[in-house]
Amino acid sequence: MDLTRAIEFARHTPHSVLTALRRDGRPQLSNVLHVVDDDRILISITADRAKYHNLHRTPWAALHVTSDDFHSYAVLECDVDLTGIATDPHDPAVEALIAYYRAGAGEHPDWDDYRRAMVRDRRVLARLTPTRAYGLLRD
Repeated sequence: MDLTRAIEFARHTPHSVLTALRRDGRPQLSNVLHVVDDDRILISITADRAKYHNLHRTPWAALHVTSDDFHSYAVLECDVDLTGIATDPHDPAVEALIAYYRAGAGEHPDWDDYRRAMVRDRRVLARLTPTRAYGLLRD
């Protein structure tokens, strides 16, 4: 499957399943919301969850994206880069999370509250760079 076509499919289908690798090599899957920004896929995660620890240890993931009618799908294998953990409302991690939010949902009604929530939740932005794709996209 053409990587550009798979990324474009993911751009219009924000629900997906993220696969990371556990320490023992078995897959760990999570339902996520993603945003495509240029040629990277962005996902907001918390530093206290398994997916953060798994992606931090092994910076690789697969993202499975399926159409609403379940007739088309793409799996994007990706290299992963994680921002730092949000620790201050004005740190670079929070700024990256704001850009992610804007790309996916537009303007937030209370950015100060959003900033505090990102720190409270210990949020991290996972930036996935697709390297390979496979699946079946029906026209």
